[in-house]
Amino acid sequence: MNPYYPIALRVDDRLVLVVGGGNVALRKVEALLTCGARVRVVAPEACLELEALAEEGRIELCARLYAPEDLDGVFLAIAATDSPAVNTAVSEDARARKILVNSVDRPDECDFITPASVRRGDLLISIFTGGKSPGLSRRIRERIEEVIGPEYAEFVALLGALRPGVMAAYATEQERSRVWRRLLDSDVLALLRAGRAAEAWERAREIAYACDPGGSEPPDRPPGGA
Repeated sequence: MNPYYPIALRVDDRLVLVVGGGNVALRKVEALLTCGARVRVVAPEACLELEALAEEGRIELCARLYAPEDLDGVFLAIAATDSPAVNTAVSEDARARKILVNSVDRPDECDFITPASVRRGDLLISIFTGGKSPGLSRRIRERIEEVIGPEYAEFVALLGALRPGVMAAYATEQERSRVWRRLLDSDVLALLRAGRAAEAWERAREIAYACDPGGSEPPDRPPGGA
């Protein structure tokens, strides 16, 4: 089998079908909601957490067996039941409609696989073994989580806030690359880790515009206006 193509997919306001009502389905649903998807869950029985999400109006819950019509209007499909026959049916029906599908624990029936991941704000790190060892993916994810803390979310937001100004202030890619390297090698991340966000912002501005020949006006507020 050829290797998978890595991709980050926007699902905001897209309808995603999740077939299954257990803990695996719940994890898929929670991740999809975090990314702004509209979620339809089909299962004859659902866990309490899924029922609560339905009562809150956050998901559409169909308390019955799966039917091919559940794929109507769907952007993605995920089969997450404990029945191999049902999962295969979802996969086959989705593929017949040209809908990308993921069948839990069946890489041969998947068009895509959701990797283990670490999310820190807009920073997303994914670990993927091609479906060969989810346990290894989880172990690597746990190690990354120990090293990449919540301060990275602030750091990414800070760099994003500085980016338009840096792009405008420096004419060449070489100059801009030099600025980004100085920021990445600086003490800004350590300041964020220590909870000194305002000081980190001032330090980042100082580094970003220290060599600006045009004297551009840097943004005077950190991300979020803090």
